[in-house]
Order: sequence, then C-alpha cells, then structure tokens
Amino acid sequence: MSGRTEGGAIERCHNQVAQLLPCFLLVLALTLPPTPAFAHASDRGHVLLLPTGYYVAGGALAVAASFLVLALLPSDFPARFWRRRLPLFAFGDGARATVSLISFAGFAILIAAGLFGSRDPLSNPLPLTVWTLLWVGLVLLQGLLGNLWSWLNPWYGPWRVISSLFGAHGTWRPPRWLGCWPGVVLFFAFAWFELIDPAPDDPARLAWAAGLYWLLSFAAMLVFGYRDWSRRGEFLTVFFAMVARFALLERNEVERNEGGRLSLCWPGAKLRDTAPLSLSGIAFLLLALSSVSFDGLSKTFFWLGLFGLNPLEFAGRTATIGIGTFGLVLTFVLLAAAFILAIVLGQRLAGSRHSLGQAAGLLVWSIVPIALAYHVAHYLTALLVDGQYAMAALSDPFALGWNLFGTADMQIDAGAAAGAGSAWWLWNFQAGVIIIGHMLAVLVAHGLAWRLHPVPARAALSQFPLTVLMIAYTVFGLWLLATPAAG
Repeated sequence: MSGRTEGGAIERCHNQVAQLLPCFLLVLALTLPPTPAFAHASDRGHVLLLPTGYYVAGGALAVAASFLVLALLPSDFPARFWRRRLPLFAFGDGARATVSLISFAGFAILIAAGLFGSRDPLSNPLPLTVWTLLWVGLVLLQGLLGNLWSWLNPWYGPWRVISSLFGAHGTWRPPRWLGCWPGVVLFFAFAWFELIDPAPDDPARLAWAAGLYWLLSFAAMLVFGYRDWSRRGEFLTVFFAMVARFALLERNEVERNEGGRLSLCWPGAKLRDTAPLSLSGIAFLLLALSSVSFDGLSKTFFWLGLFGLNPLEFAGRTATIGIGTFGLVLTFVLLAAAFILAIVLGQRLAGSRHSLGQAAGLLVWSIVPIALAYHVAHYLTALLVDGQYAMAALSDPFALGWNLFGTADMQIDAGAAAGAGSAWWLWNFQAGVIIIGHMLAVLVAHGLAWRLHPVPARAALSQFPLTVLMIAYTVFGLWLLATPAAG
C-alpha cells in the first residue's frame, strides 16, 4: 500500500499534457467535493512487453530449488547461520524522546499544510509524506536498518512529557484476550481508506483522518500505557516492529540501561528465539500481505473485467467502493485459508503433536519477507518519482513561495519510471526482489520448522505444503507486476 501519487510526475510533463484530460474527468466523476487527489496516480502506465513467462517459471523454480537445497543441508544449519553476529557500536536512548518530539512537531506542520496548504496532492507535503515517504520509504528502511519507527513515531515524545508532568501511574492494562485485535481492525480501516476511499489523496481529508487517528491513539496510550497500546492497538508500530525483525541490524539491550549495542546480522536472524504469534498476530501479518496484494489486483484488467468494468473507461473509485471492499475482505480470507490449510497439511505429513495455533503462530513469521518484498516491488515507482515531489513540497509546505531546503524548484525526473528502458530495469529489479523475498521466506520457514520438528525428514515434510503456497504466491506476485492494469 503506498503512494497513490506514484507516477504522478508523468501528468506534469509538458510533453504528456494529454494525459491530464482523463485524470480531470476522473476527478469530476467523484461524488465528494472536487479534489485533485487521484487514486494511485503513479500506477504503471505501460503494458509490460517482456518474456514474463520465463521470469515466472524461473522465479518458481528458484523458490523450489531453495527448498530442496535447505532440505539437504545439515539440521543445525539454520541455527548456525542465524547465530553469527558482527558487533558494531553501543548507543544510548537519551535522545529518543527529543527525536519523537521533533517528529511530532513535523507531523503538526504537515497536518496544518494539509488543512491550509495547496489542494494539489503533488504540491502538498502531507499526502506525499504519508503515502510515499512513510508507507514506502520508511518500510524499506525498517527492513534494512531496524526499528527506526521507535524513535520517529510522533507519540513517544509527547507521552513522555505528559507522563513526567502528571505521572503515568494507574493506567489500565488491556485484557490478554484482546491481543492485537485493535491493531488488526485499525490496519483494515487504514487499508480501506488507502485503497478504496474515493479521495485518500485529498490533503484536507487526509489531514482530518491522520489528526483524528493521532488523538485517538494518544488517548489510548494515556489510558493503557504507551508500551501496551503501541504493541496492541497502534497498527503502524505493530507493523514496523514486525518488519524490523528482518533488518540487517540488531539491537541488543543493555541491562539496567536504556541503551543498547548494534550488531550486523543475517536477515531473519532475530527470529531464532521468537515466540509464536497469537491468533490476532497471525491475522495482522496475513492482512498486511493480502492488502498489498489486493492493491495490485484491484487495478488489473482481469479483476475489473470480472465485474463488467471497462478498464479503458474506468469510472473511478466511487463506482468501485462495494467491489473494492468485497475484494479486500476476500483476498484476506483466501490467503488465510490457504495458509492454514498449508500448516494443517504440513503438520499431518510430519505427524506433529504441536497444536495448530503453535505451528501457525511460529511459521507465520515466514510471511513477513514476502510481504516486505512485494511492498517494495509494488511501490518502487512511487518512491522513485513521488519521492522527488515530496522533496520539493517539503521546502514549501504552504505553497507560499518558500524554499526551506533548497529543493522547491528542483526539476522532477519522471524518466525513472517511464519509457522502455526504465521498464526493463524496473521489472528485473522488482522480479528479483520478489524472488529473493520468497527464497528468504523458505529459509525462515525451514529454520522455524526445525524448532517444531527436530527430525530432519519430518521438518522437510512439514514445509512441503507451505513451500508450494510460496511458489504459487511467487507466480501470483510476478503476474501482478506484468499484467495490464488500469492506471
């Protein structure tokens, strides 16, 4: 899910003025007040003319081969592979509250820009920051560098200030059965707003939604405590923490100190001793993957054709709210059913005595690299093009002619996501990311399976159905990147 202004740069190029007409008609078709907020304006504007059949077959074979190789390796290989660390340096957390307060101040400025700044989502910094820098760029950095969000989130600093002034005692502890179901519900609401709402790019509309969410989350943190609510109900913190489990940097806590030491590790190494997720945690991870998958599926000629919609005369998001909501729920249900079926079959093949909840809660972690890989691949063009617009908009947040960072007048290069040459390298990079993500998922699943089944033959058998599911999802992901879509 990401920058819906992806590729919006193309609309601004003088040599492509003709593309503005259908966008203008799309805006007029919305039932809400007129707004220039397009739905995924950066979706690819070309039909991929590459030998995709070879890529799909090759990707499926690569994932299958990784399973066979891992099955033949010594039983202690995953543990030895993940155990290796390269210590880097120690650091303290003293500045964490300060960084969060600066982030909160920036958030407040963005909300003000959304309410009082330009109504153009390619000139207003709020939509560009939320949909591109946060939901694309920061997700990528989390997967590489670790949990930066724990410092950058706009709640921790204000919560520390209020706690210091009025005390943090007497907070209610949410019941254990609640799990992270609040986060699941809020993540679904976020996905619905981003993918189905008629105008998620409208700066004022987004400002009201983001501001209200901040207030509700902050109130919940004051009632339940920052730690408890951020782990259960604040869906961004829950999601980013899960993604950070696969980062190349690991933070080891130092006893009786707020600081820690950074170490370089292999992707997925932090799952070596992780506990199985609860049912709500399983649902959260599956929702994260299914929502991104539906984002790609919802614009394909195939999906629109199922409901008799002409993708070349797309009526706009207002006309697809019903089928969009149905598709978002259906994608989650189908993925959850396929995952549970794979776990059940694997447990039966291995003759396991572990409960379904324990096996599914542990093996669902293998979904994270798939979700991260598809997230990056699907929204790469948003980062390349709309990231430039974000840099320009942040220099002049209120469209008053400012140039705070010297980037307000920068030339936007849309060629990074347009043209035959760009299509070739973009496709190869995206396909490579998806294939590598699925291969890493096989490695993670294999390592976790050894914790459930110490006998090599049983561990391999337990992973066979899940590997088949991963191969199928590899094919599905590559097909989504290559199939014609309404842009």
